[in-house]
Amino acid sequence: MDNKHKNSVRAKQDRAGWYFLTPATLLIAIMSFYPIIQALLTSFKTGSSAAMTWAEPITFNYARMFQDRRFMTAVGNTFLYLIVQVPIMLILAILLAQLLNNKDVKFRGLFRTCIFLPCATSLVSYSLIFKSLFATQGLINTILVNLGILKENFNFLGTPWSARMIIIIALVWRWTGYNMVFYLAGLQGIEYSVYEAAKIDGANGWKTFWHITVPLLRPTIIMTFIMSINGTLQLFDESVNLTSGGPANSTITMSHYIYNNSFGQGVANFGYASAMSFFVFILVAILAAINLKVGDKRD
Repeated sequence: MDNKHKNSVRAKQDRAGWYFLTPATLLIAIMSFYPIIQALLTSFKTGSSAAMTWAEPITFNYARMFQDRRFMTAVGNTFLYLIVQVPIMLILAILLAQLLNNKDVKFRGLFRTCIFLPCATSLVSYSLIFKSLFATQGLINTILVNLGILKENFNFLGTPWSARMIIIIALVWRWTGYNMVFYLAGLQGIEYSVYEAAKIDGANGWKTFWHITVPLLRPTIIMTFIMSINGTLQLFDESVNLTSGGPANSTITMSHYIYNNSFGQGVANFGYASAMSFFVFILVAILAAINLKVGDKRD
């Protein structure tokens, strides 16, 4: 085959590739990048959705965020959930994955399914289930009173610290199985001969886990950390459906507050909501970059 014919075939293949890529590229540009650019421009505007004008000064919405006590409360709540819930959830997930990866454990498939099932539950449904469980006349109060742990029913959802803890418990219950699946997949990619060699060298279970399992799972751990951080910083359903942001906005999250400013408080303040959304985007990007930097152990 001469060079001219080769170049012709290659050119046809290149064109065919672009023909297949063009529809997807256009859809991504129209449905993703264009709204992002529009939202960025909107974040520099003020006024109602029907009559928005450029802010004076242009950074008015961004400066307003740091003077808004309710938004600062939302930021604090979101980071509380992040700092407490994410490590607990991921540690439980990796320990369960290690346990259920053991060939000697019977009914492994059943246990894996049971632990993963909460993840398949609707976000709204499971929030409402936890709301009914921890209600003043709910099942948890009934059990605690009957066991003598509580003298009388306690208003879990009406007390700030307990309401936050319930959100954390709900998040751990729902997402632990989801992350466990990733760790199971990673563990099954590790050759069993590696563990046999460690056992021959005299390594116990803890040393094997810490010096072999964790280093080999590092890429998966980094991925789940980034996904969990991203999800927690955008936490919405639990705050809305479980506690409604209360009591007195003590459990409200950043996404919940953004929603209230966009659709939940009468006149939509899209400019301020867009500015807060980009603040969340920057936080996600920074924390993801830190995770990648800390977790990258390549020379």
